[in-house]
Amino acid sequence: MSGRRALDEAKKGSAEIVILAIVDDESHHGYEIAKLIEERTGGSLRFTLASLYATLYRLEDRGWIKGRWVEKAGQRRRCYYRITDAGRRVLVEQRADWSRFVAALAQVAGVKYA
Repeated sequence: MSGRRALDEAKKGSAEIVILAIVDDESHHGYEIAKLIEERTGGSLRFTLASLYATLYRLEDRGWIKGRWVEKAGQRRRCYYRITDAGRRVLVEQRADWSRFVAALAQVAGVKYA
């Protein structure tokens, strides 16, 4: 499997934790979430808006985030998403799971972190 393909597969499994982590700090609208993910990962992770919004809707259906429509003068209406208490609990669990997964992968693959 190529490095790019492996990264794409990992991205599919990481969408929820990445989005929850972004909205854990403060509310953001979808396009802003996409840009923050790209910026914070140095361009390594990019989501199409279609897949991003599908994940946002799924997280909202689960009660892990809450959307709120905001209208600002001179701008179009946007939905800002924030994490809920249930979402914070899930984020704590997912961070622990990912930490164990990355540590195990690094151990098997022989990757060392400074």
